[in-house]
Amino acid sequence: MTCPQCQHENPVDAAFCDECGARFEAACAACGEPNRPGAKFCRKCGQPLIQSITGSQTETSRFTSPEKYTPKHLVEKILTSKAALEGERKQVTVLFADLKGSMELLADRDPEEARKILDPVLTLMMDAVHHYEGTVNQVMGDGIMALFGAPLAHEDHAVRACYAALRMQDIALDARGSLARVGAKLELFRS
Repeated sequence: MTCPQCQHENPVDAAFCDECGARFEAACAACGEPNRPGAKFCRKCGQPLIQSITGSQTETSRFTSPEKYTPKHLVEKILTSKAALEGERKQVTVLFADLKGSMELLADRDPEEARKILDPVLTLMMDAVHHYEGTVNQVMGDGIMALFGAPLAHEDHAVRACYAALRMQDIALDARGSLARVGAKLELFRS
């Protein structure tokens, strides 16, 4: 395990750096509880903790809250929109999108490997939503729920949701090759 402060290599089970004495426990992003190195779930609230690529820090998935995955330009528009901050009644379009057959795809894989497969696809799905100024309201395992028309009002919110769905399908077709390299088969459901 590499120390994030002094870059010294330490044994994997170390709680403190042998060189500088830095503590390796990391706080859960959801509740703030310190967790031991290598923990996969928070011992207080049960939220998943995902090891970083270097294995030196514990961090939660980047899909845990909208603040982590909403593009800055949309955040600025939302914060400068008086109606979005005060709230009002309006019609919106809700888009649900998920991966067909993902349970079979991930059944025999460990959680870290599953995240490595799902996260890039979820990111591309969210990019499609953000391209049409929708907001991702929730990330649920292998899928997303997105809103169009709130908090940013658009008269054509339903059309924007349809365009985002079509863009997701195009992205999914492009992603088939990279998923096949890890043994995953991506199918599209069109109705």
